[in-house]
Amino acid sequence: MHYDEVEQAVRELVTAAGDEKRHRFGAETVVRLTAGDDLAHAAEAEFDDDARQAFEQARTDPAGSTPDRLRAWLDTIDKGTLSDGDMDPQVLWALEALEHWASFLADRDPETVVQLAIRSLEAVDHEVSARLDDFLASPEMAAEFDRISGHLR
Repeated sequence: MHYDEVEQAVRELVTAAGDEKRHRFGAETVVRLTAGDDLAHAAEAEFDDDARQAFEQARTDPAGSTPDRLRAWLDTIDKGTLSDGDMDPQVLWALEALEHWASFLADRDPETVVQLAIRSLEAVDHEVSARLDDFLASPEMAAEFDRISGHLR
């Protein structure tokens, strides 16, 4: 499958899924994208002390947080970001995941779940460098697409 076909398939899966499946998938995905000691280490160079603390708090239980609480942490992070457009990709995906999750919790827009799924695919792509003409050729990319499909079907 070409990348655009994978993206379209994800969009169709999210659209067909009910709100409960979207919520479960989103919760698991935001946790997956915001977990890891290496992410905490990468964040040290990206944020001032207040932003780093807010980032750690947001990562502690993103699935159980409220949209208002997540947005407050994200505002603190935004104010304390030190990088100037060249942020570590892992940190960027985590921030985007937190933003999409907060938006989903606030308004239940399926598009935010699509964006979470895409961030998840991009994170795997960063590790294995998937081919655009056969995006699911690597076992890692195929497994991530299967994870997404399994949760949303």
